[in-house]
Amino acid sequence: MVKIRLKKLGTKKRPYYRIVVQDSRKPRDGTTIEEIGIYHPIEGEEKQISFNEERARYWLSVGAQPSDTVRKIFNKKSFTVK
Repeated sequence: MVKIRLKKLGTKKRPYYRIVVQDSRKPRDGTTIEEIGIYHPIEGEEKQISFNEERARYWLSVGAQPSDTVRKIFNKKSFTVK
């Protein structure tokens, strides 16, 4: 199954994440199919979340399932996930 989830990067106490499309059987920081955005939890509100809505819609339309955290991130940006 293909999932949309977070890939952790950064250093200790300064994390940032990439929103990626990845096979659910791969490890969290393993190879990805596509990177569609970024999430910086320690930045200001306007710089925290950035992603390509067109690609996210495509992957959702072909059956990719977002993780709970990614679903919350999408909802923060008013990007509805069914």
